[in-house]
Amino acid sequence: MSSQEPPVVRVGEIAQHEGQVVELRGWVYNLRSSGKLHFVQVRDGSGIIQCVVFKGDVEPEVFECAAELTQEASVIVQGEVRADARSPLGFELGVQKIDVVNGSVDFPISPKEHGTAFLMEHRHLWLRSSRPNAVLRIRGTIVDACRQFMSQEGFLLIDAPVLTPAACEGTTTLFETDYFGQTAYLTQSGQLYMEAAAMAFGKVYCFGPTFRAEKSKTRRHLTEFWMIEPEMAFCDLAQDMEIAQGMVAHVVGRVLADCSAELALLERDRAPLERVVAGKPFPRLQYDDAIEILKSKGSQIEWGSDLGGEDETLLSQDFDTPVLVHRYPAAVKAFYMKQDPEDDRLALCVDMLAPEGYGEIIGGGQREDDLGKLEGRIAAHGLPREAFEWYLDLRKYGSVPHAGFGMGIERVVGWLCGVPHVRETIPFPRTLQRIYP
Repeated sequence: MSSQEPPVVRVGEIAQHEGQVVELRGWVYNLRSSGKLHFVQVRDGSGIIQCVVFKGDVEPEVFECAAELTQEASVIVQGEVRADARSPLGFELGVQKIDVVNGSVDFPISPKEHGTAFLMEHRHLWLRSSRPNAVLRIRGTIVDACRQFMSQEGFLLIDAPVLTPAACEGTTTLFETDYFGQTAYLTQSGQLYMEAAAMAFGKVYCFGPTFRAEKSKTRRHLTEFWMIEPEMAFCDLAQDMEIAQGMVAHVVGRVLADCSAELALLERDRAPLERVVAGKPFPRLQYDDAIEILKSKGSQIEWGSDLGGEDETLLSQDFDTPVLVHRYPAAVKAFYMKQDPEDDRLALCVDMLAPEGYGEIIGGGQREDDLGKLEGRIAAHGLPREAFEWYLDLRKYGSVPHAGFGMGIERVVGWLCGVPHVRETIPFPRTLQRIYP
């Protein structure tokens, strides 16, 4: 690049170049004209800036080019960065030159209102709009914050396989596939593999996609979603809950600090999120007490039942931060959960429920570390022992108390963004009725 050529910058960096001539590369987000002026909003993935084309400042062909621009045409724009108090960015671009890289004809997502089904059918294009853009930026910050917390706490990232030989969360929600003549399944969780890794490294986590073949149409469910799953050797339920709270508080703090513009665009009230990072311990509630609270609110739930979505919403109304519900009946939890030594009807497990009706965002607990008891649980659940021989080995060779949890990224994104349906929290949602695009 010669010294005469303007620097190529991104919209998000524009404040650093006031008074300079720069080059932007992006797409036309919106445009309007007023006599001798064309106002072209250009987005480049880092932000949106208004580019002003004044007839008296440019060659006639540049002014004509601006007049013929269409929504989502890709362009290269050169101009001077000028302060503009009316702009959300505080700056605008005084255009000197425009080159059209590629046109765009009849872009289907116009500024008018569109139905959800239409937008989901065009999700590949809807991602360019400001709302999904903000949600996915917050998602990116959440993922980064999770990894940051894990690193700070001394956890090692270990990748878990996506194809597995057996169930982790129950045989009724498995996606089955042929694996060179053998039956394999898409993973429901990386937890079992993290238990193996924890026996090698002490503190580990995995982060990746998981799959549940649940025939559910609720606003909280996807068939493909992402989880971060830490696992810790020499860890009990109480320590597990401390780590879970620490990670959630860290994530919320990062979003509040780094995503102010996105939260404002989504009109998300910051006050409920600020309470999460106030430093107070999240409330801890035993399952027995949770049942009594629900009954007092008119729920028909009986002891021994798992909490459904409506129960979680009803229960969370009493709390303005996430609440940790622990020691559920062992019968409603997975085979690997350790039974409470003080009451073998209960499991040493925990669910974290988000406030404002967003339900469970974390599920975890202490794992059964006794070989004989784990063998009995596998048999009681009707699971094929041969598929779990490797898992049983972890109890044969230096077994220790250990615990962990899984946090669903999409539900956390939904809660922090205040969006009503989890399908908005992932770039390309997979639901019971959607696998396109």
